[in-house]
Amino acid sequence: MAIEDINLEIPEGRIFGLLGPNGAGKTTLIRIINRITIPNSGEVYFNGSPITQKDVEKIGYMPEERGLYRKMKVGEQAMYLARLKGMSSSDARKSLKEWFVRFGIESWWDKKVEELSKGMAQKVQFITTVAHHPSLMILDEPFSGFDPVNAEIVMKEILRLRDEGATIILSTHNMESVEELCDNIALINKSHLVISGGVDDIRRRYGNNSVELVYTDAEGRHTEIIPSEANGIPALKAYLDKGVQINSYRELIPRMNDIFIKLVTGGEDRQ
Repeated sequence: MAIEDINLEIPEGRIFGLLGPNGAGKTTLIRIINRITIPNSGEVYFNGSPITQKDVEKIGYMPEERGLYRKMKVGEQAMYLARLKGMSSSDARKSLKEWFVRFGIESWWDKKVEELSKGMAQKVQFITTVAHHPSLMILDEPFSGFDPVNAEIVMKEILRLRDEGATIILSTHNMESVEELCDNIALINKSHLVISGGVDDIRRRYGNNSVELVYTDAEGRHTEIIPSEANGIPALKAYLDKGVQINSYRELIPRMNDIFIKLVTGGEDRQ
């Protein structure tokens, strides 16, 4: 899948959502960042300079296609992958043991990978992605295979890593995760950049300034949508003048899922 005219700046210390339908070009872009694929044109910069193979050691990449060796023991596999990222044996073991304790999986160290469930293997893969303290992490569908409890655990770890200064690229189709985690996003469709910016800014950009009013009068409880042309506060005052009880009043802001569908199926181009 080729990608064209994609110019992105990923802020440091933020979670950046890389969104798009299947076949949009997300995986190609991720492979270019990791120098797995070399582009015919264009350049990737890392900390202000053209990216090098040495820089790739500072990247943690968890691909959507999981890649653990089934016949190896979990600890041996984790150590092997950490050493590939340039860690010494002692540093790798220390970091991995800390992560195994954090995830409550110390007893898995001597198990074979083939003994693990999909979710258990997913935990190990996440750990091997972050154990070498990368400054940039690229997580491709990191919640796939997790039950809600473990998804929440990993989500909290992602937020903690961001708060400690890591930059994280999150590629996912889960728009709820995007709203909960991402500071900024870019949406790619048909190999082109469709939109990019802050999540809150984009959601407001696609809103229509309408508000939802819930009130109670003599006839009971009601919900009404006040359109933007009704001019918000004066419209609310008109309800108060009627003597009704206002229960709630909130701006209607579209969800990222709705915006995603609109942009991908409707062909809008609003960067």
